[in-house]
Amino acid sequence: MFSLKKAYFLLSVILLTLIISACGAASSTNGSGDGDGEITVNIGVQQSIWPILLAKEKGWFEEEFEKARAKVKWVEFQSGPSYFESIASNRLDFGRVGNIPVLAGQGGGIKFEEIATASTGELGDAIIVPKNSSIKTAQDLKGKKIAVAKGSSAYGLLYRLLEKEGIKPAELEIIQLQPDEAQPAFETGSVDAWAIWEPYQSVQVVKNKAKVIATGKDIGSYSPGFQIVRTEFAKEHPELVELYLKVTEKATRWQNEHKDEAIKIYADLKNTDEEIISRVLENSVPENTPISDDIIKEQQATADLLLEQGGLTKKLEVADVVNNTYIEKVLKEYDN
Repeated sequence: MFSLKKAYFLLSVILLTLIISACGAASSTNGSGDGDGEITVNIGVQQSIWPILLAKEKGWFEEEFEKARAKVKWVEFQSGPSYFESIASNRLDFGRVGNIPVLAGQGGGIKFEEIATASTGELGDAIIVPKNSSIKTAQDLKGKKIAVAKGSSAYGLLYRLLEKEGIKPAELEIIQLQPDEAQPAFETGSVDAWAIWEPYQSVQVVKNKAKVIATGKDIGSYSPGFQIVRTEFAKEHPELVELYLKVTEKATRWQNEHKDEAIKIYADLKNTDEEIISRVLENSVPENTPISDDIIKEQQATADLLLEQGGLTKKLEVADVVNNTYIEKVLKEYDN
């Protein structure tokens, strides 16, 4: 039977190859001042529907950072591993990523800190198939082609599903595709299934009547997301780390308190139906909270598995990259 340990090993090898290869990239001037003392702050963003995108649309980051003589630059990514490539080359300061890229980043020696939990959802990632597909269960994936972005949280979901069902990866064809490549492949039938996160899964379910055959909830797993910061940037500009989390908190609370309005904003921004956005928000509940002992414990167990299987060259103490100081201070001040 295919083991979870082997799944983590395979995943870690791919991730660490990506991360370590990025370490030699040339540095840039993130966080440095220009002639008049203004600081450029690079913030990573994906296509995911999260409060950070809402704040970006409303200009809240620009508004608040301008008061601190800082300029915001947005950097777009397809998936989590690329964030750490940019952090390694000093081209990114802040971002939100999943738990598996975080471990690979730490194992690859990338200097970053986890500064808040961004999500703990079980429904954000899913395995989907076309509406008329003969695939009904995970067992039906045998001999089929499934698209997935390597190193992503959906990649982890896929391997957890295979482990649970006793399916060997060799029994199906796993095709490594980023979302912009996987979407047309899925819609044209070039692949039989797609392991993907929000909002892509809801677009397919609502627009094309795709079927969900598995989620993290179905297999008893969840993929926490984290807010991260480049370590050197945090040392040089701790006040901007707090400001980043303050704006994130503002956007998170606003979205929770104005859900209908948030749906309209996201729908207009993405040029899509409100029904799709509503489903996305149901599956992806945002947080901006301290990283709990339970999450740290789970991260440590995963890191130990990677070390045991040779996916890491040294033992990780995952708590070493956790820094709840900023979020605890921000939330205390926010509620007072």
